[in-house]
Amino acid sequence: MTAGRIHSIESMGLVDGPGIRTVIFLQGCSLRCRFCHNPDTWEFDGGEITEPEQLVQKILRFRPYFRDNGGVTFSGGEPLMQPEFLAETLRLCKEEGIHTCIDTAGCGTGSYDEILKYTDLVLLDIKQIDSEDYRDMTGKSMEHFNCFLQALKEHKTPVWIRQVVIPGMTDSRDYMQNLRDYISTIPNIQKVELLPYHLLGTNKYEVMGIPYSLQDVPAMDKDKVADMQKEFFGGYDHV
Repeated sequence: MTAGRIHSIESMGLVDGPGIRTVIFLQGCSLRCRFCHNPDTWEFDGGEITEPEQLVQKILRFRPYFRDNGGVTFSGGEPLMQPEFLAETLRLCKEEGIHTCIDTAGCGTGSYDEILKYTDLVLLDIKQIDSEDYRDMTGKSMEHFNCFLQALKEHKTPVWIRQVVIPGMTDSRDYMQNLRDYISTIPNIQKVELLPYHLLGTNKYEVMGIPYSLQDVPAMDKDKVADMQKEFFGGYDHV
């Protein structure tokens, strides 16, 4: 059995999928997104080591809160970086009748078919839609993301799109139009969420001694994001 490394567990998540959810943050991520607010999840070392059965027993304690479409969401870090552990945990959750969701940037190491077999919903984090801009934003090519996206299309898994709106990077009308065109090719999108870039978590970089490349970028205007949400993605709300 494959053990996994868990960064932390949030018992009453309200923004990581429908209903009240238990959110499992896994260690490990191969991306180095310039706006990442969880650099403490990048490396695999650290975190609690647990078996899938042990984790599911913890999740079951919160099942009374899962009414109204609640369940469990696997986040990170990047949950796809621990594919065997994730797939087995998802399978056990489905055996217990628990709604499963993964919050992912789509950049893992494979086994996507096995993972999606037991996934009810994917929160898909869009970093950039242009390959060069994607590499600048994440430090990686779009190859792994495109591979996961293909698997997602084949499985027709319900999707919520998430896009962080960053001043001077992803906040233009042209970008929003291109984003709308880009996601129109993805089946089963139920919702699109534009998330205003904020400065919470930037202090972690100072504590960890890591340079923060967006140091001079201000927080995104929430009202402007709300206007773009309504104008460009008002039709995506089929939850």
